[in-house]
Amino acid sequence: MNKNSYAKSIKHKPLKRLFDIFFSLFIIILLSPFYIIISLLVLLTSKGNIFYISKRLGRGGKIIKCLKFRTMHKNADSILINLLDQNKALKEEWENYQKLKNDPRITPIGSFLRKTSLDELPQFFNVLIGDLSIVGPRPFVLIGPKENFQEEIKKYLGDKTEKILSIRPGITGLWQVSGRSEISIEERIKIEENYIDNQSFLFDLNLIIKTIPIIFFPTGAY
Repeated sequence: MNKNSYAKSIKHKPLKRLFDIFFSLFIIILLSPFYIIISLLVLLTSKGNIFYISKRLGRGGKIIKCLKFRTMHKNADSILINLLDQNKALKEEWENYQKLKNDPRITPIGSFLRKTSLDELPQFFNVLIGDLSIVGPRPFVLIGPKENFQEEIKKYLGDKTEKILSIRPGITGLWQVSGRSEISIEERIKIEENYIDNQSFLFDLNLIIKTIPIIFFPTGAY
């Protein structure tokens, strides 16, 4: 399946989009002091930019650039590629979870931001421009050269690609409240399918409410 065929499965939900816009604006305005404080902490504790741009897989196969507070040292992407090339165990861990539990690239303040998901606050701007939704499947990380992206998509999503890419990925979702980093890729895809099959406004609202305690009492995040 190529990118053009992914687009055929796109599902449009105008009311969900309207909620995303208003909710994102509310959060950005409400938490603006936190944006400033976290930005200063990132700048003062390690060298590099305040924000990190992560290449992710969006709706319809579009490559999106997710904005996050930087939690890693400079050149993190190239460091990751070298790590996976040199260490078979780390490569297997990444392929199973798309995460590394003891990631040597993470800064001291970055570890706290990731566990509390505060590093993802800038993604509300991604919601405003339409790349993300508040609630949806978690966008898959893409690493390496662009010409390998199709291979990565096929490897992780397989015959579920069209279904998973039919809606916008989300900042939070069923995966985030079900164990997060401790869940394998295969289990994660089943969870994302479950969300797509049962999504509704009330279901989304329930997941948003369940996300709040995870920020203050994080489990399964690293």
